[in-house]
Formats: sequence, C-alpha cells, structure tokens
Amino acid sequence: MVSRRSFLTATTAAAFSASSYARIIGANDRILIGVIGCGGMATGHMTSIKRRMVEQDNVQMVAVCDLYDKRLDAAVQLTGGKPYKRYEELLANKDIDYVLNATPEHWHCRIILDAIDAGKHLYSEKPMTRTVEQAKKVIAKAQSNPKLKVQIGVQGTSDNSYIEANKYIKDGVLGKVVLAQIDYSRNHLGDFFASPGFEIDADAKPGVNIDWKTWLGDTPKRAFDPDRFFRWRRYWDYSGGISGDLFVHRVTRLIKSMGLKFPEKGVGAGGKFAFPDSKAEIPDTLNFLLDYPEGLTVQLISSMANSRKVDHLIRGHKATLEFTNAGFTITPEGLFRNEAKEVTYKKTGAEDVVLHHRNLQNAIRKDEPLNCDVNLGYYGVVASEMGNLSYRQQKYMKWDSAKQRIVRA
Repeated sequence: MVSRRSFLTATTAAAFSASSYARIIGANDRILIGVIGCGGMATGHMTSIKRRMVEQDNVQMVAVCDLYDKRLDAAVQLTGGKPYKRYEELLANKDIDYVLNATPEHWHCRIILDAIDAGKHLYSEKPMTRTVEQAKKVIAKAQSNPKLKVQIGVQGTSDNSYIEANKYIKDGVLGKVVLAQIDYSRNHLGDFFASPGFEIDADAKPGVNIDWKTWLGDTPKRAFDPDRFFRWRRYWDYSGGISGDLFVHRVTRLIKSMGLKFPEKGVGAGGKFAFPDSKAEIPDTLNFLLDYPEGLTVQLISSMANSRKVDHLIRGHKATLEFTNAGFTITPEGLFRNEAKEVTYKKTGAEDVVLHHRNLQNAIRKDEPLNCDVNLGYYGVVASEMGNLSYRQQKYMKWDSAKQRIVRA
C-alpha cells in the first residue's frame, strides 16, 4: 500500500495549510510523533512507546526536543529521532502528526497553543495548564480547530472503570450521591520531591548545556537554581505542587465517573508539617473539600509523609461504589439491602500511558472519542487551582460561572 508521504508531492503538500495537512492520515498510515521535553516523564513515555507500540501500532518517534543537552542526547539515543533545541523548529516539521508535550507545567499552555497553530494533534501531560485563565485559552484554541485531537495526560481515564461507573450512577444504583473520597499519598525518608528520580545533575551548566533563560519562560527571571530546574514541582512559579502533579490524576477520574464539571466552592488545608525546613514552597500535606452544584462533596487527601491509602469511594444514599485494582464493587447500604444489588465490575482497561496514546491514535485515525479531552482537562484544572488558591490565601473560594473564574467566597 502506498503511504501518504510517497504520493504527496512537495507542491501538493505546500498547498495545504498546516492544520489541513495534519488531517490526512489513513487507517494504515504510520503515525509520526515528536517529543517536546525529554526529562523523566518523557523518558517513561518514550520507553513504553518504543517497547510496546512501534510495531504493533505502526508509530515512530521521529523528533525530540529539549533545552538540556544531556537529556536531548539521551532521547536521540533512545528513539533515533532528529534532535531540536527549540520546540518551534520541531513544530515546523510537517512530517510530524502529533506531539507529546512533557514539559514542566508552566510550559504546557504555550506549547499546546503553538502546536495547534502548527496543525499538530497532541498528547499533553497533566495538568492541561497551570491556571484557569490559561485553560480558557486552550479551550478556545481547540474549539477553533476541532479536527485536531488534544489528549490530556490523565492516563487513568483510559481505565474503563470510570466510564462504567458513570453508567451505574446515572441509572441511580447508588441513590443520591453525597460524597466521593480519593487520595494520592507517598512517603519519603528525606525531603519530598527530592528523592531518587528527582536528583540534581552536577553536569548541568547554564549557558553551556542548559538554556535556562528559555526554560523560565514567562515566570519571574532568576539566576540559575538547580533545585528549581530539576525539582520544579516544589515551586509555585512552575507547578501546582501536589494538586497539579497528583490530585489532578484523582479528581479527573471522579469528575468523569460522576459526570461533573465545575465545583461550586472549595477549601484547601495543609502545610509543611513533616519537612518544615524543606526548600519547597509547596506543602507536604494537602487536603481539599470541593462542593459541586449537583449536591455532593469531593474529598482529596494527600501527604508526602505517610503513604497509607484511603479507600477510593463514591458514597450514595443507597449504596457505595469502591474502586479497586480489578475494577470496582458496589455494596448496598443496610437500609436498602432489599432494593439495591451487589455489583462486581472487572475492568479491561488500565492506568497506562500506552492505552492513553493508543486512544489518541485511534482518535486521529478513526475519530474515536478521546478519554481525556480538553473539556475534561479544564474541569480538572479548575478543581486543582481552586484548592490551591484556598490553601494559599486561607480563604474559601467559589466558582464564578458567568465569568468562568475562581473568586473568594
């Protein structure tokens, strides 16, 4: 079978706009991927794609970009892709079908917008953006380019448990849902987000092998700080901390399960309790309570100083749904034992980056619905930022639906 690149002449290709060119992908054509940001998160993606997708899914990583030479060189060795130091040059490569955006959070919005303008489909790591205002820009851009697919990297939404749970909830099996609880907790011997996997590389030298000025982007200008570069999740300038890195995984799947959108109001509480001397600006323990207009509370629990899990539950008046490693169970309340039935659901999906990439590829090839589109990404950003703003300002926050913004209650 002749591929599209063999029959599209240079003249024909030039006649297409960037976005039009990106749409011409047949069911059997190889999908070509470019990677922007080649740190630890991206390395996990690239390794999984190389081992599990290149042959089976007919994809190829053809370009990689990073502003730290050492990471860029490693990505070239891993993928065989062409190296770029500036992401704009990678986006100008018309052969690339979709971009994996695995940059730090403060770069997510700009790269999503630029990639869409370049006619690229996207897999962009979570959270979709750092702020609600940035998320609104992404929504507007995506809506004006509806044929481009933008998958937000909450890979847990490719676990079909959450879609199935929504069916039971809509059918009223739980009765009136009043509370959902979920956690994402870890423990550390020393400082949090500074453990193995977040080491500082002594070889890093700004102006020699790191473009520190570009990395800062639109954040405040600072002299090079290796802790900020390698452990950016600890600083508000670049990250939502626990909320942007971890809670967004959990709250997005609950939003999907219960068919929620924007919280009505919320409160965040926590502090630097276990690591008070940490250089981190963010807390090591953080908890949110988010009230939704449907009449229920979502409780998000996290500590970087205790890894004991909390049961992941959706509590209804008639029954409780508990998510498990195998899927979920529904257990009737004693008062409704004669009315409600026990359910055991065994999932077929998983929290898996390969499944999430495959879903995007099927969306590109066959218009399959995305498991985490920009709208779902937006709802997760609002929940994440509302709790953070409440914690940082020590105020109850609410959602101004008319102006689509978070304000003090």
